[in-house]
Amino acid sequence: MTQITFLHGALDRLQAVAAWLAQAGREGKQVLVYVPATERSEHLDRLLWTHSATGFTPHCRAGDKLAAETPIILASDLDHPLHDECLLNLSDEVPPGFSRFQQLIEIVSAENDDKLPGRERFRFYRERGYPLEANDISGGI
Repeated sequence: MTQITFLHGALDRLQAVAAWLAQAGREGKQVLVYVPATERSEHLDRLLWTHSATGFTPHCRAGDKLAAETPIILASDLDHPLHDECLLNLSDEVPPGFSRFQQLIEIVSAENDDKLPGRERFRFYRERGYPLEANDISGGI
């Protein structure tokens, strides 16, 4: 069964996602980032190039020819995932087919327009019996 982790209280959702992905990348973790909104995907792409002052977080888009060799993939859909290790949801909805992944990460900011959909997703998973973990990241990742 998919292990679901909510990281809540982020001051800025995309900055928190970039920090979490940088850490996951250093640990060699494979992560598929579900980000269906084009503008959000482009913003995250820029952040991953500039987040660390000493480097960048290796990543690419799902359709890129290097996607099979890249640990962090940005995907606008989940029709043909390249792996099933970890899914990071950057949409405001429950991602389709999330249960095929070993782990699902939900990063939620303290903003009401992000917090309320996050609570709905948490409730959805809890009502279906998924193992949930919640961690406050208001102090940073």
